[in-house]
Amino acid sequence: MFKRTLFFIAPLALLIGCSGNVQNPVDRITYRDEPLVRDVETGMTQARVLSIGGEPSRATARTVVPGLCHDYILNRDGKQQPYYVSFDSAGRVDGQGFLTCKQLEENQRNLRR
Repeated sequence: MFKRTLFFIAPLALLIGCSGNVQNPVDRITYRDEPLVRDVETGMTQARVLSIGGEPSRATARTVVPGLCHDYILNRDGKQQPYYVSFDSAGRVDGQGFLTCKQLEENQRNLRR
């Protein structure tokens, strides 16, 4: 009985955990050598991120979760890819990925419904 329950719950948990962060895994491979992707880690200060990635193309206040979000544009082989780095209310990195800050906000808003 326990194994049956585990076989049901484990895939369900994986689906739920991944549902709010829809990103293309190929982007992670393509841009893995970019300093923002490679070097930025959860908990870093905003000043440290700025020293790694430079000024963002846009910085916006977050509305769903208190904090700030930086939009960057990564370039490789003539292709532009959005990338965000989000900060909590203390100015520490709490997320990053291949979305715009607007898309991040939409995902977070949808998860709270």
